[in-house]
Amino acid sequence: MTMDHRAETRDFLTSRRARITPEQAGLPAYGTSRRVPGLRREEAAMLAGVSVDYYTRLERGNLSGVSDSVLDALVRALRLDEAERDHLYDLARQANASPRARAMRRRPTATVRPAVQQLLDAMTSAPAYVRNGRLDILGANHLARAVFAPVFRATGRPNLARFVFLDPASQDFYRDWEQLAEDVVALLRGEAGRHPYEKDLTDLIGELSTRSDRFRAWWAAHDVRLHRSGVKRLHHPLVGDLTLTYESMDLTADQGLRLNAYSAQPGSPDQDALNLIASWAATADPATSPTETQEH
Repeated sequence: MTMDHRAETRDFLTSRRARITPEQAGLPAYGTSRRVPGLRREEAAMLAGVSVDYYTRLERGNLSGVSDSVLDALVRALRLDEAERDHLYDLARQANASPRARAMRRRPTATVRPAVQQLLDAMTSAPAYVRNGRLDILGANHLARAVFAPVFRATGRPNLARFVFLDPASQDFYRDWEQLAEDVVALLRGEAGRHPYEKDLTDLIGELSTRSDRFRAWWAAHDVRLHRSGVKRLHHPLVGDLTLTYESMDLTADQGLRLNAYSAQPGSPDQDALNLIASWAATADPATSPTETQEH
């Protein structure tokens, strides 16, 4: 699978225009008969302050030479949120980059530095791991391996997207599976905008599109999201239901890597459950999974 940059741009802009009604944009509807949902091209062009011909060129996927002021006008006209704005700018950067610039662009870091792993290991009371943009987990601390044990059962390097869409156990482990799965697709869509020619990423998207109908349907929606903080509701094989808050932070010295750290509300049953998992992880045989412990 390879990324068609023009098609990506076309489908993204078309899908954003289709979700906005004339009423939402403060425009008269001119009756109820419309061939397409949302705004017409001429309405979007008027809101962006550009000619219909120029807007049509942009929506056909041609962002070459587009200025930041025009991009900002599109952001306002199409009511793009922060994640969508970043995605549009990523698409524009790719459209205007020379082949030499694309070749020289820094590739995402492939491994976790020893100093980062040392930091993870020092976080003894908080599950934490480092992932890249295509959701490979590159490093984790002992507690993260215990809390996210079903994810780490995978042979080879664990990948959160493969686990969510290709392992049936994910729907038992993640209590909000559907929302999480949509978020995973949106994260990969954003990464594809930043790195459309990265082979490992396009291979992953091709694999998931081939093997999962739900991934394929959500991929076609062209949604993108930021994933900086929030709540994860799990069903852990050792302690049952577990609710953790998380923070996701860029590792500024490592291109494309993020550190995800989780915690429970102090004094809560979730904190007690997390302490129990930590106690189990500190004494269990490394080859034993929480599921096996529960069964025995």
